[in-house]
Amino acid sequence: MDIEPIAAAPEQAFRRAVLRQRWQDATFLHWAVAPEVVAPLLPVGTRPDTLDGVTYVGLVGFRMVGVGLGRGPGVPYLGSFWETNVRLYSVDHTGRRAVVFLSLDASRLLPVLVGRVSLRLPYLWSAMRLDRDGDRYTYHCRRRWPGPAGATSRMTVRVGGPVDDPTPLEHFLTARWALHTSAYGRTLRLPNWHPRWPLHRAELLHLDDELVTAAGLPAPSGPPVSVLHSPGVPAVFGPPVVVR
Repeated sequence: MDIEPIAAAPEQAFRRAVLRQRWQDATFLHWAVAPEVVAPLLPVGTRPDTLDGVTYVGLVGFRMVGVGLGRGPGVPYLGSFWETNVRLYSVDHTGRRAVVFLSLDASRLLPVLVGRVSLRLPYLWSAMRLDRDGDRYTYHCRRRWPGPAGATSRMTVRVGGPVDDPTPLEHFLTARWALHTSAYGRTLRLPNWHPRWPLHRAELLHLDDELVTAAGLPAPSGPPVSVLHSPGVPAVFGPPVVVR
């Protein structure tokens, strides 16, 4: 099977956008993990995507802004919220790369309900906020519903200079143009497109996280192998495609 190349800014692969949004103030923490550890958690018809024999688990905090349908305007108030996700990296039998979300904590209940019902995405309702002090960003999350209620995450990073030439690993972790999900007995691929991420180096100052283990993964051993930040990008999603 030929796997599609990793492209930092490919052309949009779909004509019609069904959803648009902006991902803002995003911080990416990643740890290496053995593929066999995460394989049972992926949708049927996909397997772990690897770089030099290793795959990764990501903890990503950001602000979702202006979620809206198609070309229409963003939904006022309800279309903007904080989100923290735990994600893995996948490739399907056609060689298409994607991410798989094990959990998506969000601070608005209605988007959580819509995401859970429409595409069976593992959205969870949580109390969240971002505190900023100059170049320091602190992301807070406490899960409300469904369980495990009370799971928390708090991470603080110091944002540094821009990444002019991302490494192969940084491209692998951020240049992702779809998600895989299991919904109503099928595995779906939902394509997305956005401009190339404007990335910055970042230093992890503090992490106290329960979301990774709540998602069914072992607790990370040691510091993350990659810490990145981005002011954000606008993004659009195309119609879902059945993988299996």
